[in-house]
Amino acid sequence: MASMKDIKELRERTGAGVLDCKNALNETNGDIEAAVEYLREKGIAAAAKKAGRIAAEGIVNVLINEEKNKGIVVEVNCETDFVAKNEKFKDLVSNISKHILQSEAKTVKDVLAEPWFLDGDKDVNTVIKEAIASIGENINLRRFKRYTTAGFLQGYIHMGGKIGVLVDIDAELNEENQRVAKDIAMHIAASNPEYLTRDEVSDEVIAKERAIYREQMLNEGKPEHIIDKIVDGKMEKFYAQVCLVEQAFVRDTDKTVGQLLKEENIQVNNFTRYELGEGIEKEEEDFAAEVMKEINK
Repeated sequence: MASMKDIKELRERTGAGVLDCKNALNETNGDIEAAVEYLREKGIAAAAKKAGRIAAEGIVNVLINEEKNKGIVVEVNCETDFVAKNEKFKDLVSNISKHILQSEAKTVKDVLAEPWFLDGDKDVNTVIKEAIASIGENINLRRFKRYTTAGFLQGYIHMGGKIGVLVDIDAELNEENQRVAKDIAMHIAASNPEYLTRDEVSDEVIAKERAIYREQMLNEGKPEHIIDKIVDGKMEKFYAQVCLVEQAFVRDTDKTVGQLLKEENIQVNNFTRYELGEGIEKEEEDFAAEVMKEINK
């Protein structure tokens, strides 16, 4: 078993990630010099020097099977928009999407450890590391969401992969329902709802919002006895902003999405909206802190 001291030394010499260094030391029985060569042979040492750079560009992709009952939305990051438009990177994202669609893995970590669906002698992590070495930028499989449904799935990709939406629809699969589902997916891309219904909003979020609105009213000098009623009204506006079924439908703002769904006799079971790079800097900071915590133990 590789010691943290040896992992730290190997990481400092090669720039490789903690897990890669650990695996290399285990493969070489703790011989640091041999582990350096091992990482070089695998192309990991060269690739890892780029891995410290934040990858905030890339592609959000949506892939659904022919039966439209299983699908995924996935975000794969690179460093620059130039590489995001590169055919090699696009092919990699397409193949990663195909791999995840046929996989049962529930986490990114599990996906990375799986045998690559096109070549069982490699795992997904190795394929990505090889792409890093070939393309010359850090590449990161950041996140994915997989749906399986008794209804059908509808996807939508906006701005060439800057935003991707996957919607689980409870309705018969036919041309008219697919048309409505596509409108809903486009609405989600444009309006960015955080919840499906107000029932999904946690008590903590509700309490926080009410406290903010109450403080606003007190600061404005509103009488105490009418503040709760004003806050109730503001909460209704809050739900109309963040809950899909209560948002004004982008194609016809005279009705809500919920009213549209009722008219069309279909239901949204769930949805996922990924926007490229959202929250990525905080994730990078948290990850770096965790790595340094392990190294310095």
